[in-house]
Amino acid sequence: MAMPDSLPKSVRIVEVGPRDGLQNEPGDIIPTAVKVELINRLADAGLSYVESASFVSPKWVPQMGDATDVMQTIERKPGVTYAALTPNLKGLEGAIAAGADEVAVFGAASEAFTQKNINCSIKESLERFVPVIERAREANIRVRGYVSTVMGCPYEGDIAPAQVASVCRDLFDMGCYEISLGDTIGVGTPIKAKKMLEAVAAEIPVEKLAAHFHDTYGQALANLYSVIEEGVAVVDTSVAGLGGCPYAKGASGNVATEDVLYMLNGLGIETGVDLNKLVQTSHWITAQLGRANGSKVALAVGCE
Repeated sequence: MAMPDSLPKSVRIVEVGPRDGLQNEPGDIIPTAVKVELINRLADAGLSYVESASFVSPKWVPQMGDATDVMQTIERKPGVTYAALTPNLKGLEGAIAAGADEVAVFGAASEAFTQKNINCSIKESLERFVPVIERAREANIRVRGYVSTVMGCPYEGDIAPAQVASVCRDLFDMGCYEISLGDTIGVGTPIKAKKMLEAVAAEIPVEKLAAHFHDTYGQALANLYSVIEEGVAVVDTSVAGLGGCPYAKGASGNVATEDVLYMLNGLGIETGVDLNKLVQTSHWITAQLGRANGSKVALAVGCE
């Protein structure tokens, strides 16, 4: 049986485990050495983009308090982009000084989520990114834009696709080279994902879009397949399914990199990632954290 012509020949996986996966990890602060080894292992497995740190106040995100040490200690592998989240100018300057290759800013499609999360409107939150993006441009650093709650919000429920498209358009016009569409609480379904993408792709070329889908209801792989069919060729994932949204009841976190990779391999889509090395890394990091592995593929393959 021939594969659908609409599927991309290759997909770029954006590994967010070291940042999005670890930032809300409960308990003791994860040692810098563990974070550094995780990033090095992920790069060795063939991941070409690793979101490695977040330059936010340690008061708000204690697990990311060693961002500078992490970025300055990792073994930089040629061809790998080591990125960082930078919510403001102070964070951006820290990321630049620490040698981040790329940075990301983080908005939301939900007015209620934005108000509860950072105590301002969507419009005000986006305005704060203007000086960040201008300064990044001066430093010749590309900026990626995240838009969260694209298929639902814990406070206001369903989000209109037109609202998502509007926020994405604003970030794109500001200078973000790529927009990552985040189903923060994992409530999306394939048809919802297609409708949301259709609205956004009417404003922004689909090749400038990425999918960042959480797996709360077990729908992430189906949702990803539905948007890959429509031309999305960049997918955000987290090794071992690390992470979760602290605002969402029962949110089980990001879709596991291993599970997405297994699906893409089965579709004949190239990623450049070694599944066996990735599974070994998955079992290693979950052992370091003392937590269960959130990847079905890692559990099925087992630990060698």
